[in-house]
Parts: sequence; C-alpha cells; structure tokens
Amino acid sequence: MKPPHARKSYARTLFAVWVVMTIAACNINVKKGEDGQDKKVDIETPVGGIHVDTNAEARDTGLPVYPGARIKDKNENGDEKSAKVNISSGLFGVKVVAVQYFSDDPPAKLISYYRDQLKKYGNILECHTSQVGGDVNVHRRGGPSNELKCDGDDDGKAIELKVGTQQNQHIVSIKPADNGKGSEFALVFVQTRGGKDTI
Repeated sequence: MKPPHARKSYARTLFAVWVVMTIAACNINVKKGEDGQDKKVDIETPVGGIHVDTNAEARDTGLPVYPGARIKDKNENGDEKSAKVNISSGLFGVKVVAVQYFSDDPPAKLISYYRDQLKKYGNILECHTSQVGGDVNVHRRGGPSNELKCDGDDDGKAIELKVGTQQNQHIVSIKPADNGKGSEFALVFVQTRGGKDTI
C-alpha cells in the first residue's frame, strides 16, 4: 500500500492532468462591440459552459425600466453596468441578469413604482443594505431554506425589494444618488437549478 504522501501526490497529478485536458478541450468565442470592448463571451468545456453578455436589458430581468430612467455609464475602471451571466453544467446552473440605472426622482417614488411591478411575482420582502445591487444569496434545492431573507445586518441607505424564492428571485435595489439628486437603482434576476432541473 502506498504511503499517504504518495497517494496525495498521485491525486494531485491526476487532478492536474484533468485540468489540462479540460482547458485544452475548451471552446472560447469572444464578440466585440463597436468600441472594441468584449461584449459577449462564450466558453464551452466538457463539463459545462459559461456565457457572459454585457448587453443586458431590463426586460431580461422581467421588470420594466422606471419611466425617464437612464442606464448607468461604465465606471472609471471601465466596468459594465449591465450583464447577463449563465453558468451551466450537468450538476447545477446559475443565471444572473443585472442592469443599473439613474433616475432624477427620489427613492420613495421608485420604491412605490416597483412595489406595484413586483407584486405579480408574490409577496415582497423589503431589506436595507449598504449598496445598490446588494447581497444576493442563492442555494440549490434542498438547501437550508427556499425562503428569501434579508442578508447581513439589514442596515443601510439602499432599499432592496425581493420577491420569489432562493432559486428564482427578482430584486430591485434603490438608493439615493451619490450627488444627492435623484436615485440609483438596479434590476436583478437570479435563477438557479440542480442537476435534474432546467432554467
């Protein structure tokens, strides 16, 4: 019988071979936008795929844009303010869509508007957090609870309106704009699945 350190070394070697074979079998497709930036990236591997698209729109979240709102520009680091991310394999899948906006209206008006829009998806949970886009926790089926809850210390200037379950949630996160005029808000849709479920 091999000593423990030899078994560990053998296991590491097998894992390294598996990683190299997986990477070698990857198919990567990148589509650029008019500005030369990567807009859509598709990566296919033998164990699953990752798809990222920075052209997400509000309709992809299942929610309308607040009237008169403007999509938030990239920040100084060039980070996009909208994205659709799909990760899938035989074991699990995750889909996240997020789009950030500005509005000249105060947060109270947006909260009222989105309460009305979200009610078709079920009971609305109101949480407080420190940032727009806040905390999104997801669990696969069979996790501790399917019920949405407020994360962290439930304290901060941003209001999160959440509807659904851990596996299928619509979120609107709203806070006063940094310049003190109007509001910043994010529309988010999160969906997860286990190996036998579909998204």
